[in-house]
Amino acid sequence: MCGIVGYLGSAEASPIILDGLRRLEYRGYDSAGIATINGDGIRIARAEGKLINLEDRLNIDPLNGSRGIGHTRWATHGRPSEINAHPHKAGSIVVVHNGIIENYLALKKQLGQKGHKFASETDTEIIAHLIEEHYKAGQGFEVAVRQALNEVEGAYAIAVLCEAEPDCLIAAKQGSPLVVGRGESEYFVASDIPAMLSHTRQMIFLEDGEMVVFSPQGLRFCDLTGTTLTKEEKTITWSPLMAEKGGYKHFMLKEIYEQPRAIADTIAGRLREDEGDIYLEDLRLDDQQLAKIEKITIIACGTSWHAALVGKFYLEKLCRIPVEVDIASEFRYRDPIVTDKTLCLLISQSGETADTLAALREAHSKGGKALCICNVVDSSIARESDGVIYTHAGPEIGVASTKAFTTQLVALLLFALRLGRVRNILSAEDCRQKVLALLTLPRLLENCLELDAEIEKIARDLATARDFLYLGRGNQYPIALEGALKLKEISYIHAEGYPAGEMKHGPIALIDEQLPVVVIVPDNPTFDKVVSNMEEVRSRGGRVIVITSGRGETLVSHCESLFCLPVADDDLMPILTSIPMQLLAYHVAVCKGTDVDQPRNLAKSVTVE
Repeated sequence: MCGIVGYLGSAEASPIILDGLRRLEYRGYDSAGIATINGDGIRIARAEGKLINLEDRLNIDPLNGSRGIGHTRWATHGRPSEINAHPHKAGSIVVVHNGIIENYLALKKQLGQKGHKFASETDTEIIAHLIEEHYKAGQGFEVAVRQALNEVEGAYAIAVLCEAEPDCLIAAKQGSPLVVGRGESEYFVASDIPAMLSHTRQMIFLEDGEMVVFSPQGLRFCDLTGTTLTKEEKTITWSPLMAEKGGYKHFMLKEIYEQPRAIADTIAGRLREDEGDIYLEDLRLDDQQLAKIEKITIIACGTSWHAALVGKFYLEKLCRIPVEVDIASEFRYRDPIVTDKTLCLLISQSGETADTLAALREAHSKGGKALCICNVVDSSIARESDGVIYTHAGPEIGVASTKAFTTQLVALLLFALRLGRVRNILSAEDCRQKVLALLTLPRLLENCLELDAEIEKIARDLATARDFLYLGRGNQYPIALEGALKLKEISYIHAEGYPAGEMKHGPIALIDEQLPVVVIVPDNPTFDKVVSNMEEVRSRGGRVIVITSGRGETLVSHCESLFCLPVADDDLMPILTSIPMQLLAYHVAVCKGTDVDQPRNLAKSVTVE
């Protein structure tokens, strides 16, 4: 998503930063900006849209100076606009920021009471004002940044300049990537390696809770208490393609690890904690139109269809409205019943899926309203729909969908909460509790990713299996389907997903000592029922691999392998249980030596019927 580039040296900063931002365009963005310091103080140039718009502005009115920071933004808090574009300035402080500040409303209120005035709708501007508040109190630049970050909750990567201390640039991170580059008497900071590779291959990777102070005297690394740190410098020898992978072996693995950030970006700016509501900026269907809906049909293909199945649980539970789920390639061939009180909700990662686009046109031809969930701004489905909920997953290069899927689940939950409020099924307090749960989701996903090494270990033993069975109940049944699909797509092992309660109606005949059975059993009302199904597998010699939460200690002796996830709201659990499904498929495929990112016969976007 958003990209940061910073420079301190003897050359003109603006062209270097602009080039770096161009190399980060693959992350996706809707506005851009640069700030530099020279003898006249800080100057800022910003523009909505693509970098060419910023370039045109700089050609007319160049920014001089050998210290600078730049940013490409994908709108989170606040609509895409020049006023919301980064950098943001408060007094003598100017900031660029990636991530989401969870407590920005509380901080904004506190700062407002102290006389601060805000020019944008962003959470980033709050950081600038917070640093300025500490700086005005007589603290030095570095101390002011540290004190401000100690008050911030959430994820961030920031780069900061101070007009009163022009020889210094400070950067820090928590939950969002940030890399430092060291050249010949010049220094760089960026969100990703490609932004700097044409200038230096000497890189230092910041960890969470770390800060770097750039000055003409060199680099100083410290934590947020001010304790000096010693950091290892690495020489990057990657090809440009490998650089885009960020050091990961495959794009798929990189994208699995990007999910906390992608989901943070998808919820950012949409949660109205103080109002107990959800804001969906491109919905384009007002409350009156939404209130008239009597039925929802969710239409999708492949992985998006599995997301749709989870969406049925969300919408029926939180909105009390009947929901059908259709495979897009079948929808228009069965003469579906669609009226002016039907909402057709289409899900497509690319927004160009041919069958889904055809289903959208069928829905319109019958007088229905159409809303879409997709990841690509201004795609065909987005343009033709009556409203759109964009996922902010960023570019997904691996053919097997990972972060696009989990952000679709988040988008479905956001829509269910919005519709539940419109229909007066959810109170403001009910919605507020869900919002609070959603704010914890990126951190919970980080915890799930810590299972990676354990899953890799068992994958070596499972890679020789010819078949897999995946079992789940309730909102976990679609995740069983998705887990089976992921394994099929990239390892070419046959796999089936089944509702756990249906196992005795056929699949139980397949179980023997050679069959791995992945059982998803979170701590919810169906726990005991799924455990009984698991025991049926175990009593017939099946190899039981359990994904659970909360009560793992009761299952350790009943399975071959067990992976325990953090306890969470039941509506979040399908998102969390997706992570071990993805990691297991990935590591089994790697063990088998298949082409993980480009599996045979598959394409990223299916644009033919």
